[in-house]
Amino acid sequence: MKKKIFSLFLGLLSVVGAQAQLSSNPYKFLGNITTRGNVEAGGGVPSYYTLWNQITCENESKWSSVEGSRGNFNWSGADRAFNYAKQHNFTYKFHALVWGAQYPSWLENLQAGERFAAMTNWFNHAKEHYNTLPMIDVVNEAVGMHQQGNPMIKETLGGGGKTGYDWLIKAFEMAYERWPDAILIYNDYNSIQYDIDNYINLVRTLRDAGAPIDAYGNQSHAVSDMSSASLEAALNKQQDALKMPMFITELDIDIANDAQQKAQYQKVLPVMWEAPYCAGITLWGYVHGATWVSNSGLYKDGKERPAMTWIREYMATDAAKNAVGPFPGTKKEASIYIRPAALKVAKDDVLPIKVRAKMATKTIEKIDLYVDETLIATMTEEPYITEYTASSTGQKNLKAVVTTTDGSTYERFSRIQVSRGTKRKPFNDVVVELPGTIKIEEYDEGMSGVTYSNATRNTVTTNTTKDGQWMEYTVDVKEDGLYTMEVEVASAKTGGMFHLSEYGFDNLTFFTNIYEVPNTGGTTVFQTLRVPMTAPLTAGRHVFCLNIDKGGFRIKSITFKGTPVIDLPGTLEVEDFASSSEGVDIISGNGGTVLGNTAKDEWIEYTVDVKQAGKYNYEATVSSDVTGSSFKIVVIQDDGTEKSLVNISVPKTGGLDSYQIKKGVIRNALKEGKQKMRIVITNGGCNIDRVDFISTETTGINEVVDDDKTTGVSYNLSGQKVAAGYKGIVISNGRKTIIK
Repeated sequence: MKKKIFSLFLGLLSVVGAQAQLSSNPYKFLGNITTRGNVEAGGGVPSYYTLWNQITCENESKWSSVEGSRGNFNWSGADRAFNYAKQHNFTYKFHALVWGAQYPSWLENLQAGERFAAMTNWFNHAKEHYNTLPMIDVVNEAVGMHQQGNPMIKETLGGGGKTGYDWLIKAFEMAYERWPDAILIYNDYNSIQYDIDNYINLVRTLRDAGAPIDAYGNQSHAVSDMSSASLEAALNKQQDALKMPMFITELDIDIANDAQQKAQYQKVLPVMWEAPYCAGITLWGYVHGATWVSNSGLYKDGKERPAMTWIREYMATDAAKNAVGPFPGTKKEASIYIRPAALKVAKDDVLPIKVRAKMATKTIEKIDLYVDETLIATMTEEPYITEYTASSTGQKNLKAVVTTTDGSTYERFSRIQVSRGTKRKPFNDVVVELPGTIKIEEYDEGMSGVTYSNATRNTVTTNTTKDGQWMEYTVDVKEDGLYTMEVEVASAKTGGMFHLSEYGFDNLTFFTNIYEVPNTGGTTVFQTLRVPMTAPLTAGRHVFCLNIDKGGFRIKSITFKGTPVIDLPGTLEVEDFASSSEGVDIISGNGGTVLGNTAKDEWIEYTVDVKQAGKYNYEATVSSDVTGSSFKIVVIQDDGTEKSLVNISVPKTGGLDSYQIKKGVIRNALKEGKQKMRIVITNGGCNIDRVDFISTETTGINEVVDDDKTTGVSYNLSGQKVAAGYKGIVISNGRKTIIK
């Protein structure tokens, strides 16, 4: 067996769990799963904590089990295991956030953008319920897309994108954002025998792209007839390629004959356990008849089978007790991820590279970054960013070595590909300024796979988008803030989808939800879609990626405009917000876009300009499938405090797609001028489309006119001349007029 010990994540030793448990090894655990939804198996089987020092829920923490009906979360089964592990001071693993086999059935009835919002909501509720988690199976079984729901889940999380696995990168980024201290794991069935090369390619791509993946998991269901030599060769092949910690996550030996089952455990368990990169083993069930396969149980009729007796004996040996592993105390000390700006670069081009690094208990002294064993940078201060000039072609191996102030070192690996081709630069050397317009065919110059994929610069009237196509654009954002996109599209059918993203050093950011293209009446009939950006832009240089999730439509341009100031009296469209709390979702609904998947304490803020001071009524267009949803509208005053305007109870309308108008009175008067107005969700479960503000004051307005009917010079109520296109109350020809 290969005995190389990787320094990745080695730290202070701490023994987890009672010594009565089978494993006393401080580097790795021997765990198991719940039995028929319970922790204790009963029937004469010893108590769980006397055998195992790690627990995984077989089904109870999967999305379908927790949120079987939308918006209703049942954590009782998962809590039993979580609290038991906490009580007995051993490790709990959350299994699993994303899986294309066990997801709520209602997800299939949603559009792509709504599914992403629902997925985000699932992550948020899991974070709210479990603020800290020691380890998580972030994604389960994505190799080969063999789970029937994987294509839908892939579409939900943004598709393959630049790497082919962007949807998985996004899942890991979402998990890391919420649980940065957890060990984040990719787990799969087809990893040791059936699809090992594709498994390696998937995990290595995530690693190379800088996704916050900390370990890979081998389920190991199919080792009942595998020799120790074949198993050792497969595990070492993985490790040679990935150089990351590994878990055996779902080991079972499905053999009815006692002697043969024992013999197979004797072949495979030591190979797995004694591998220095193995961080722990979870057996997938131990009671006969209570697991997913017939003959894998280690206890039958309350008595242990010979394989279980041997496991006891083996775990008491020096070889088992002294085997080293990458996570002492099953805790993550170092979070290290190498993030190149791209996985592919042209020869002689300059590639920015960031090492994302933080320690749990130690302090970083320096980070050395190597390319093919040549030191290219020593970095001592954050952000740990440097540049590499790609002077020769071929695959380049990257290695970051983090040294802490106590002299400990930790390593992380990555790869890039250098090829001959056009170096990257903005189209015609012109960086588009935003606010402004991007022409779709003017994506950045460079190689395929670097600045574009499956795209040409043909005119939009002859160029139809393709599934998985993407193009990148270098832009210069002039001011911080939230923007709205106006996208010119044409399509002869429905079903096309796109989203805008950015491959930043610290995240894969979705700037829009996955947006669906309507049937505009033909491929030459262009229509402008108003697409709100769901995350604010910071001033400075950006590289946007336009992702075509489903092609078949044509796209001409994208115009970026600052989020508008809303004049009152008038209509507050929910998508016109200026800022928001984390987790707010703008989704398709009611023939446009709405605030959806609302949760308590979420808020969304607007800039309004009150043209007519005084008292107002409101008309809110809302929907809900539950009783008790509510929100309030407040004004943020100059000192940052809230002034309440109204509390609005949302009726149960018969479904989230069934909208009603709720009318009422705003109890506090509005003052004239620009101000910040905020919608705050006080009880979730509703969708909000718009709120109309209707002045009830006597205004002295003689008439309400359309823009094209105004003539002559107009003045606002302060006596200042206003330009054409001004909205609100004006004085024109001696008469008060409100222009809508």
